[in-house]
Amino acid sequence: MNIFKQGWYTEVSEGWPGIAQSYEVEKEIAHEKSQFQDIEVFKSKRCGITMSIDGAIQSTEMDEFSYHEMMSHVVLYSHPNPQRVLIIGGGDMGVAREVLKHKCVELVDNCDLDEKVTEISKKFLPHLTDIPSKDPRYHIMFQDGAKFMETKNNYYDIIITDSTDPIGPAATIFNKAYYEKVFKALRPGGIICSQGESYWLHPDLILRLRNIMKEVGFPIVEYSTIQIPTYPFGSIGCLIGSNGGSCKKPRREMTKEEADSMKYYSKEIHEASFAMPQFFKKQFESE
Repeated sequence: MNIFKQGWYTEVSEGWPGIAQSYEVEKEIAHEKSQFQDIEVFKSKRCGITMSIDGAIQSTEMDEFSYHEMMSHVVLYSHPNPQRVLIIGGGDMGVAREVLKHKCVELVDNCDLDEKVTEISKKFLPHLTDIPSKDPRYHIMFQDGAKFMETKNNYYDIIITDSTDPIGPAATIFNKAYYEKVFKALRPGGIICSQGESYWLHPDLILRLRNIMKEVGFPIVEYSTIQIPTYPFGSIGCLIGSNGGSCKKPRREMTKEEADSMKYYSKEIHEASFAMPQFFKKQFESE
């Protein structure tokens, strides 16, 4: 749930019991309910245009780039020649915007269940949607991504799961059946990246997903941390499953154009993101 009170928006969620974050609101912009979710947009005095889904902040103008860049570029630069990319979720098009920076990418398919997220994003968050909307390589489909993958065995080089938290419609993609389909949809040497929650909040969920990725066949499973102040406790992570070797160091160099477009990602950030605090490293690297 969320609370608008005396000019502040307070984010309260069952996903992080015992804590809340508040944002001073300049103005409320939109509030719509789709078939699947409750979507709100407001302008925060500190964070700019902000979108919340089911009471959880998904994107703010201030820091969305850190999440979208890391969800995209860590795996894309870890692949020697990514040509076909699939995005599951990500209806706000932020991940697509970043993926399309790679000239070697020939095709970006995007499956999101909720068309309303994209409709609202196009209207109020054009900094996310404008570039993908104009790129002929990009195709968005409003359907179940897991079912879509069943028709695409051995097809994609990169699959990025940009989901909300495992509450509501996103809960179905945090299980083994989903990752079996992801694994089959990859070409040899393929890599996946999934929204991996925060080790401050959900270490048990992260370890469960790590185990699932190993069980379905990924020889390498790694965790990359993203610093993002508007998410609970200021961080979230990517869970990465690779058939093509470790992703801890980039395998391709950025062009000057790519490097100039980045606000967060760099080679140094890429490598540093795999460093984990000892309390979590011991758990993640245990069998």
